[in-house]
Amino acid sequence: MGMLQTMKQAWKIPEMRKKILYTFAMLVVFRLGSNIPVPGINRALLTNMFDSNEAGLFGLFDLFSGGSFSNFTIFALSITPYITSSIILQLLAVAFPKLEELTKQGEEGRRKMAALTRYITVGLALIQAIGYTFGLFGNVLSDNSILSKIVIVLTLVAGTIFLMWLGERINDKGIGNGISLIIFAGIVSRIPTTISKTVSKVASGSVGIISVVLFLIFALLIIVGIILVTEGTRKIPVQYAKRVVGRKVYGGQSSHIPMKVNQAGVIPVIFAVSILQLPNTIAYMAPNTGFANFVTKYLSTSGNPGVYIMGVLEILLIIGFTYFYAAITFNPVEIAEQMKSNGGFIPGIRPGRSTAEYIQKVSSRLNVVSALFLAVVATLPTILQQLTTLSIGFGGTSVIIAIGVALDTMKQIETMMVMRNYSGFLK
Repeated sequence: MGMLQTMKQAWKIPEMRKKILYTFAMLVVFRLGSNIPVPGINRALLTNMFDSNEAGLFGLFDLFSGGSFSNFTIFALSITPYITSSIILQLLAVAFPKLEELTKQGEEGRRKMAALTRYITVGLALIQAIGYTFGLFGNVLSDNSILSKIVIVLTLVAGTIFLMWLGERINDKGIGNGISLIIFAGIVSRIPTTISKTVSKVASGSVGIISVVLFLIFALLIIVGIILVTEGTRKIPVQYAKRVVGRKVYGGQSSHIPMKVNQAGVIPVIFAVSILQLPNTIAYMAPNTGFANFVTKYLSTSGNPGVYIMGVLEILLIIGFTYFYAAITFNPVEIAEQMKSNGGFIPGIRPGRSTAEYIQKVSSRLNVVSALFLAVVATLPTILQQLTTLSIGFGGTSVIIAIGVALDTMKQIETMMVMRNYSGFLK
């Protein structure tokens, strides 16, 4: 109800309404493009390929593309090359001091990092487009000429570049994180199809109504748990000493450091899924090979024991990226120094190094809870699908991303409304 109330209030403000409509229009453009097929494709052969027993391999790709990959549309590569390039740059920034300096140079540094991200994105998109056109989708082309394949490659790369531009437009003129909202739109677009398939299975008797009810209860519990963990905050009390400057007394008040339980948000899940796509991507580029058969069996959600191996790998990657992302975005030493310079201290903890160690200790404990929760929620629904006959269509990863993006977007709307109210007050 709080979310609906916030949207209702934002809609009454002309400036906010314009931003909301702009964001919605950009997402509509994304969904329209997701239904435009690339030229030179035999649709009948494409349908047969994805209706085969290997179709389950493409779940990770369809997660981000909203079905564009399986339909081989102009947005088939989706935004995954951009996400992969972002991961690469963040990892390189830790290893190379020059890149790390760019991240600390304010607006100018962010522009340079954004430019590097775009260049790497184009390179990765080109490699993937060539691999898919000459490899995975090579047998479904209606025209096998080199010219036709070049057109398909350029179309796929242009689609990714357009999505990258679309996300940046949303960042500038809309509301929320554009890239995250594109992923969100792709995930949400699969809900009607999933509902339709479930109803058909219930009507045919292949799935019992009790199974559906139990799943809905389980899904509701997961959603509530995700919201609680995402919104959960650990407040570290801070006391500021009194300071006398001239005839005025400053400080003396109590405050706190709000530390979110899930400091990394949905980033670890997105990063983990992107990394897990890598072996499948290589396998798709070289189908019907020994490596492709190995990936199908051991490193895909359709294989056995691949589904369990993928579950374990996803858990490990989510935990690792949770700690990694928290480490590069949260600096306890800097916070402790700022508190010390302003006369602040945590009751019972010495200012300076002891304060930094205490904050780091609290952060590590929160990361344990966050990482384990995200890992379990991301993998458990997939495993349950293997134990039941109910095909959900999207797992815990999709739910975490969708809810996380929705909450982040609502927070941005609330922040923009507060800033607008303050601006009006100051005028």
